[in-house]
Amino acid sequence: MTIVITLPHFFDGEAERIAQLLRRGDIDLIHLRKPQANRDELEALIRAIPEELHQRLVLHDHHTLALSYQLRGIHLNSRNPVPPDGWKGQLSISCHSIEELAEKKRQPFTYLSLSPIFDSISKQGYHSAFTAEDIAKAYEEGIIDHRVMALGGITFDKLQLVKQMGFGGAMILGNAWK
Repeated sequence: MTIVITLPHFFDGEAERIAQLLRRGDIDLIHLRKPQANRDELEALIRAIPEELHQRLVLHDHHTLALSYQLRGIHLNSRNPVPPDGWKGQLSISCHSIEELAEKKRQPFTYLSLSPIFDSISKQGYHSAFTAEDIAKAYEEGIIDHRVMALGGITFDKLQLVKQMGFGGAMILGNAWK
């Protein structure tokens, strides 16, 4: 699975760019991550994205919009740690250690991410937290599997490497918007 995460800020033509990315064929989902956005701003972006693509969108904030627009999923985080009442769609969460990942995998998440796998492209000074041995051991122990997405420093040319490492896919931020 290949997932793209939006930039944290809005930009002109963003809805069109999101639609273009989803229609190119090699991207499964887009995570709408706008931590500073208010509900109206985020709703305007969702409304500008063609409705037939809404089932490929995952929301990080203002989760009730996912119910209103029948989006694919919601991503839990420290700002929004529980799904809204009535949510029956996909759930995802990010983990920053192998121990946290092992713990969260016992919960009913559709998929989880582990980061940073490589040095970040979008966050200066955010370096890989894992050795190749750490990743291999977590894979051998069944902690990394098809439900775990690699995040951090992922480029399109690293997708095959990520799959060889045992991940079910990757989440791309910095490289997707260049």
